[in-house]
Amino acid sequence: MEDYLIREIDRLGDMLLLIAKRLGLIEPDTPDYSLSDVKEEFEKNYVPLDLDAILQQENPVWYLVEKEKMTEQALETFIDILFHSDLAESVKTSLLAEALAYLDNKGYFSFKLHSLDS
Repeated sequence: MEDYLIREIDRLGDMLLLIAKRLGLIEPDTPDYSLSDVKEEFEKNYVPLDLDAILQQENPVWYLVEKEKMTEQALETFIDILFHSDLAESVKTSLLAEALAYLDNKGYFSFKLHSLDS
């Protein structure tokens, strides 16, 4: 029960931070970067994901959660990373919509991803 409360408090803090950023009270601290930067960081940190293979999937979110066994929090972070890269806008929009649908269906409301969907 204590872990649940701590997670919910953290999520509330994340929500407030995102609202403050959207209102212009805090400058966004997420820099834009290229997809090759993401791939390079994955390789440096031994992240066992093939970004090209994931993006070629018909349903990348399904692939990540079913085949790669990615958690909801990991999926949220992964989509956030890709959303701030130089990936094509149409691909970003599609990934974001698919991730939001999946997470919402699971009962995991992502303030971070919903703030990107505006």
